[in-house]
Amino acid sequence: MAKNDQNDLPPPYFPSIYPPLPPSAHGDLVYGLTPPSQPHYIPQYPPVVIVPQVSQPLPPKRSRCRNNAQCYGGTGGILLVLGLLALAIWLGVRYGTTIASIYNHTEDLYSEYDDDNSVSIPTHDICPNTTVNCDGIKDCVYGTDESICIRLLTGNRLQVKTAEDGRFLPVCSSNWVKAYSDQTCAQLGFQSSYETKIQSGYTSKGLTITSWGTNQFIQGSASVIPECPDEQTVSLQCIECGQQKSVARIIGGELSKPGEWPWQVSLRYQNSHVCGGVLISRNFVLTAAHCFLGTEPSPVASKWKVYGGVVSLDALQQPYEVTKIILSEDYDNSTNDQDIALIKLAMPLNFDDKVHPACLPSHDQQWQHGTECFTSGFGTTVASSNSATNNLRDVNVKIIDTDVCNTPGSYSGSVTKYMLCAGHMEGGKDSCQGDSGGPLVCENNGVWTLAGITSWGSGCGDRNRPGVYTRVTSVLPWIYSKMMQEMS
Repeated sequence: MAKNDQNDLPPPYFPSIYPPLPPSAHGDLVYGLTPPSQPHYIPQYPPVVIVPQVSQPLPPKRSRCRNNAQCYGGTGGILLVLGLLALAIWLGVRYGTTIASIYNHTEDLYSEYDDDNSVSIPTHDICPNTTVNCDGIKDCVYGTDESICIRLLTGNRLQVKTAEDGRFLPVCSSNWVKAYSDQTCAQLGFQSSYETKIQSGYTSKGLTITSWGTNQFIQGSASVIPECPDEQTVSLQCIECGQQKSVARIIGGELSKPGEWPWQVSLRYQNSHVCGGVLISRNFVLTAAHCFLGTEPSPVASKWKVYGGVVSLDALQQPYEVTKIILSEDYDNSTNDQDIALIKLAMPLNFDDKVHPACLPSHDQQWQHGTECFTSGFGTTVASSNSATNNLRDVNVKIIDTDVCNTPGSYSGSVTKYMLCAGHMEGGKDSCQGDSGGPLVCENNGVWTLAGITSWGSGCGDRNRPGVYTRVTSVLPWIYSKMMQEMS
């Protein structure tokens, strides 16, 4: 968090990283119309010698050979390669799997998730060309054909997509039992369900559940009916979340109290704070993908630790061991698009007043311009500093419409549909280096929902340079898909 105001405003949290911008004529940094180059990761805290926004090393491209002897042993090598290629093609035809589907499942699988195609998730899976999405039968190796068939709308209204209809439809409450709630939440990657309610007044086509056995997908047991009996549908909440249990919130960038932001965690690499993170269930933490770049070719889970319920880095408790780190396959480290990562903990957590998850947003959640939210973190309070603060701080910021954020005087089109701006255009309150991966949460009726993950920005609290966050609603399918794969 950083201060940047003569009126002694609270320290702003600025995203841990920001893409370098081409200098303008007057020497200031201004986003151009072309995508920014390699994001500059703000230096981390000693003794860590990593830069979270350095691009992840990619496999070297094959170079042209200087002579035939170097090219797979000359002509014989070429013939061998051609023979292997012919064999691969034959196997594809023989077993009904196209060469393209070996590496990437069809784009249609994920573009269908939203009626407006506003979000997508990676299509890296191995699927036969006979794959039928949402039919309850796992065709793809990683199950992506069945992992995007459930969504929760405002009020936790449950919708399921089936192969029979091809659209997301509400689930009728008739025949619904607690075991179905638990199985549905397990399919989303949670351990069980928390609360099931019945909503009335739905008069259109719906789904009814019949003969749903254990370890089956709900979409394979759902049948389309013209209307729900008694016009009642299912509302489902998988986990108690978004509750501040022990203290009233503090406005304006003050030191946070224990339990004030119980979903906030410190992500540490070899005993040094690198980034923040957000607890979303007993098993998973969300953070920014860029936090792991520059450490190894791929993150080594054993070198990372997660600390929850912490408001001071000088008073750390027992860490949570990390068993897996999953980076978004579609993360673009040149633009910071889809800057999201999921951390799987080795053991499920027990919740208390100081350790409690934030709520994930509903599929149709909209954040209106001017909505007041909060961001928190252990980041520096000075933009040019290389050191984290020892104490957790929070600051209130406002959602800024993307059109405003993308104006020539601000980020000039660099904010994509996967990003969300929050802060104050006049400057002063923002995130800063060390806050990356932390939460942007918004409150409604006493429940705190995760709107964004701290990602990047230009400076800390500068005028017309608000913080930029990963828009969580845009990556919800990816989050649920990965949780489901890890818990299945």
